[in-house]
Amino acid sequence: MKTTTPKTEPSPATQLRKVIFGGSLKKFSQFAKFALGALAMALAISAEVHASDVPLKPNIVILVADDLGYCDVSCYGSWIQTPNIDQLAREGMRFTDFHANGNVCTPTRCALVTGCYQQRAGLNGVLNPTSRSGLSQEEFTYADALKPAGYHTALYGKWHLGNDRPEYNPVNHGFDEFRGLLTGNIDYFTHFKDGKLDWWNGLKAQNEKGYSTTLIADHAVDFIQRMKAGPFCLEVAFNAVHTPIQDLQTGLPSKTADTYGKMTQAMDQGIGRILAALKENGLAENTFVFFFSDNGGHAGIAGSSNKPLRGFKGSFWEGGHREPAIAWWPGHIPAGQTTGQTAMGMDLMPTIMELAGATLPPGRKLDGVSLVALLLHDQPLASRKLFWGKGQSWAMRDGPWKLLREDDTTYLFNLMQDLSEQHDLAAQMPERVENMKADVEAWAKDVGAKVNTRETAPSKKRNRPAPDASDE
Repeated sequence: MKTTTPKTEPSPATQLRKVIFGGSLKKFSQFAKFALGALAMALAISAEVHASDVPLKPNIVILVADDLGYCDVSCYGSWIQTPNIDQLAREGMRFTDFHANGNVCTPTRCALVTGCYQQRAGLNGVLNPTSRSGLSQEEFTYADALKPAGYHTALYGKWHLGNDRPEYNPVNHGFDEFRGLLTGNIDYFTHFKDGKLDWWNGLKAQNEKGYSTTLIADHAVDFIQRMKAGPFCLEVAFNAVHTPIQDLQTGLPSKTADTYGKMTQAMDQGIGRILAALKENGLAENTFVFFFSDNGGHAGIAGSSNKPLRGFKGSFWEGGHREPAIAWWPGHIPAGQTTGQTAMGMDLMPTIMELAGATLPPGRKLDGVSLVALLLHDQPLASRKLFWGKGQSWAMRDGPWKLLREDDTTYLFNLMQDLSEQHDLAAQMPERVENMKADVEAWAKDVGAKVNTRETAPSKKRNRPAPDASDE
């Protein structure tokens, strides 16, 4: 009996070869080599184009406000008109979930310049005028990182990371130039604090005539004009709108909302002059600018508001550390964006290091993450847990969830649904509370923080305002 062998279908590759090359294996092999070579070239070109999205060594300007409430500029809903800060938002990216690392000045400024949780540097509280501690020279700042990359660096305004001991001065932490105050606040006109001059030119106390907000902007504009050949990195740390609240004409103490508004507008005008200097010198499209505040608005200041947030400076309620923040870089950051991505002040150091092509010394690591992909390509940040804390008070974020310890009570909030922190879910979700407490304890051990997650007797005072401490 005759048998037949069943036909087998040719492979897809064989069928393709027949269709395109008439069955010629040699022609198919030649085409495959060509196609693979073309693909490799396309990938290389794509990588090169993506890398060119970040120009080599852009100039960097960091604008820091002092004690500015979340709702204290008009692009965040304030009654105070701030057209220049609004311009940053209109032409850049506005953050709605950006946070200071601390709820008072010193911790936030430490995290900003080191890129790490401030607890690692031992600066988790406010330095007062008699403090003998400060930022150790063992710490590595963004200014230290940028110097080998060819940057000229300057800080004008408030330092608050060590008083008049030379080892704590900004010029011994990577900054080529420093003009401003070393402590937490001064008289805006005399530049004295507790009877002592606190206005410095590098390591030397040297007074200048004028309103401090204006002087800080003056020095920033002068620096931009002198350093327009670049690259440069400039931190402009206004002492506005920290106390004392003073009438801009007389210098006398004032408690009116109008005075607070005018102080805020004086800072806005200074920012406008800085932006104008960048544009007039043809630097706008090669300068990355970031604006934020060091902590929330202070309780009891007429005209200031953290709405819709709960709490004030000095607390770990959202009003103590969620800040207005804006990134601006014409031609690179798409205009008119708003992002709900969660970011912190310590993220600025890795961001500017990536932009500048700067590197860390061996063995150094940062707690912050770079925001470059978010800013330039709107790529979401990787999921991470974030922490705040000092002693009995602390907070943690895990996505929309916030675990908070204030007034001897532990709270749990879903900020996506309850931004104003009005509906405590701790009793309903005990397992989540315990898991997050364990995260807080692990973080505290890692960074050397002293926090207490144990329950104590509830306090009768809940959400008490921050103390009126003028040194903060």
